[in-house]
Amino acid sequence: MVIESEDSVLVQETGAGRFQVRVDTGEHQLTVDEPAAFGGGSSGPNPFDLIEAALGACTLMTMRLYAERKGWSPDRMSVRVTHHKGSPAGRDRFERVLELGDMPEEQRDRLVQIAQRCPVHLLLERGADVSTTVADSALEGGVAEGLHAQLIDALCNEAR
Repeated sequence: MVIESEDSVLVQETGAGRFQVRVDTGEHQLTVDEPAAFGGGSSGPNPFDLIEAALGACTLMTMRLYAERKGWSPDRMSVRVTHHKGSPAGRDRFERVLELGDMPEEQRDRLVQIAQRCPVHLLLERGADVSTTVADSALEGGVAEGLHAQLIDALCNEAR
């Protein structure tokens, strides 16, 4: 599977607090901050909240797409993600709990398998390479080319 797109976000300080930043995804903007108890303004989720949200959202989107393709109609689905951190140098652990509503056991089992194939789960499981450079001029805004949607589509196609 080769995906011919990439997404980017632009993150900039707002000047409205010690940690508050504005994230521009190309289509949406959101505020990220830290809780007041930790020196922030509590004006938005913190970066770890966003990772948990990304895993939960990706899991639910992937399961929903797969269920639709199979003609299944689960009455409800939801995901709760908890992030565990033992020490700064230790390996992080995410606990994901699925609520799959009322459905036959074989469909539930298959959706659990599909949850393991969501792109964010795979990214966290495999790890990622991160490179850093310094720009010579102002950075451009975020770009949304649908990378995530293309990945869940491709993964659901492979999982038939």
